[in-house]
Amino acid sequence: MLYRKINTAFEEWFKGVNKKALFVQGARQVGKTTTIREFCRSHYENFIELNIIKKPAVKKAFAGDLDADTIILNLSAMGYGPFVQGKTVIFLDEIQECSDARTAIKFLVEDGSYDYIESGSLLGINYKNSEDESEDSDEGDIASVPVGYEDTLDMYPLDFEEFLLACRMPQQVVDTLRKSFDTGKAVPEFIHEQVMERFRQYLVVGGLPEVVSTFISNRDFGATLRVQKNLVAGYRRDITKYAKKDKALVRAVFDAIPLQLAKKDKRFVIADIEKGVGRRKYGEPTQWLIDAGMAYYSYNVNAFSLPFANVENKALFKLFMVDPGMVCYMSLSGRQFEVMNGTIDVTEGALAEEFVAAELSKKGIGLHYYDKKSKHELDFLIATPSGIEIIEVKSGDNYKAHASLDYALENEGWRIAKSIVLCKSNTFVEDEVTYLPLYMAMFL
Repeated sequence: MLYRKINTAFEEWFKGVNKKALFVQGARQVGKTTTIREFCRSHYENFIELNIIKKPAVKKAFAGDLDADTIILNLSAMGYGPFVQGKTVIFLDEIQECSDARTAIKFLVEDGSYDYIESGSLLGINYKNSEDESEDSDEGDIASVPVGYEDTLDMYPLDFEEFLLACRMPQQVVDTLRKSFDTGKAVPEFIHEQVMERFRQYLVVGGLPEVVSTFISNRDFGATLRVQKNLVAGYRRDITKYAKKDKALVRAVFDAIPLQLAKKDKRFVIADIEKGVGRRKYGEPTQWLIDAGMAYYSYNVNAFSLPFANVENKALFKLFMVDPGMVCYMSLSGRQFEVMNGTIDVTEGALAEEFVAAELSKKGIGLHYYDKKSKHELDFLIATPSGIEIIEVKSGDNYKAHASLDYALENEGWRIAKSIVLCKSNTFVEDEVTYLPLYMAMFL
């Protein structure tokens, strides 16, 4: 069983009074179903799971009147139960496949007899019943989102801290790393070397639970790569199934992300996919990937000014994937051994920046980078109450060479709260810059 931080939020919800439905959303294969199932079985006497994809007949229970008594009666007639008030949780998995079930949550929560957990992927992209393939039909559209009746949690692949614990790294080691992050003092060198080794493994393996579980339990690394291959293929199948008329364009953007991250400036350029076209043609397909939780935008800002929304240029952006392991598999197939052994610097830079982007996104931090007329570029800017944090990502040996960061520090009018370089080095501070190991991105 993999340790997942989201269980802490589950516990808080479970102990609450006047509970709403717990709504867990996230990209495919991030572990929603398994984590929810294990939590429910350990916290309730009666656990009822309704998987709407595996058993589409469940939709019929929500096809008529949406009052709680009718729905529970319908489910009972289908063989689900027992339903014991105060001791039963009903888990509606893949709820995006049944808009009526989502609408019914309001009435089920109001009834208050049972607890409810929902999970879903691709929400907001295709809120139609899976059997409805008509582009113009409104059949299956959600009638009423149960606003005020759900507590929403976003779930992601394992972050690097969860990966370390999955690899049986002692909690005391993680605590030592956090202390180094907080104090600016070096990590004991032996620990630093061990964690850097795990970091390189994480760049290859990523945080999708099935891949991680295969990696830590199987000496045959080929088995890990086969799981990764199947999951990437599954993402592509989802695009084909749900993106409908835009599926070819969405697939083109999805496949282009690793290649464009490998460029020196990493900016996503539509013309590199198809010459002579602009953002208009690919805007919605790109947004589809964002809404599906498969990718993240990092928008350009050309001034050090808060809030970033006032100075961001949404026509200039980078695209990062939800998981660094997917980027590695798609862009460095056959070279994973080199990545794990640290013999790739230039190409690994794309993976390092992807890693940082994914770690920040898991914390709900919006991604921005600085670039003004291509003269100076800074990888990440983070808004904080005390000003702007600059984060530079350096995967090579020359991590003290950072002309753009030096330029920013020389401008006294800019509200720079902290400057961080993530690199191979151990922790140290020099000339207003904090140097941290790349893996410390998990604490930002």
